Amino acid sequence: MNMPDPKEIVRRGYDALSYLYRRDAEEPAEYAPWVTSLRSRIPAGGNVLDVGCGCGIPVARMLAERGHAVTGVDISPVQIERARQLVPSARFIRADAIQIASAEESFDAVVSLYAMFHMPRGEQRQLLARIALWLRRGGWLLVITGATDWTGTEEGWLGGSTPMWWSHPCAATYRRWITEAGLEIVSEAYVPEGSGGHQLFWARRPSGAGWEQGGRS
Repeated sequence: MNMPDPKEIVRRGYDALSYLYRRDAEEPAEYAPWVTSLRSRIPAGGNVLDVGCGCGIPVARMLAERGHAVTGVDISPVQIERARQLVPSARFIRADAIQIASAEESFDAVVSLYAMFHMPRGEQRQLLARIALWLRRGGWLLVITGATDWTGTEEGWLGGSTPMWWSHPCAATYRRWITEAGLEIVSEAYVPEGSGGHQLFWARRPSGAGWEQGGRS
């Protein structure tokens, strides 16, 4: 029997559970310090890419309301339609993040919170390498990844009727992937959730003219 495509599990899951995952007016408290810190690191009105933007709440909305040019990308058409309604001043694209095209040095920051681990592992590594190219010199990556090695599907996620799928290596592997992409990890922290948690990384593309992807110059 053929196994379902993990990306289809994720897409269908968020299509079905969009409102269970995040209500229109919901403002999770933990996001505000991250967005505030991001804004302090990038230019006023800077360009930000939100990978796995969901319904645009709260990250895209918080950034767009403060004058940043935000582009959000998500695989779920339901999430993207909600984002367009909830954050009309931002631009949203319904796409698989690994397939989007962007010019080099297009963004002052790339944000991906609680999203990258819904992609196959090989594509996560590829996406980090592409993000390093999309960032302007001195630009920032704010990403939340898995903290321990796990791949699996949860039935009845969030009390709904559809499953959800995740796949993530340990934090040390993400640390290596980010560094191999040519980004400098400035800080990281463990973010608890329930009986487990995730890893938050702040990483920066070096500003020197001799930068080369892979950390060599």
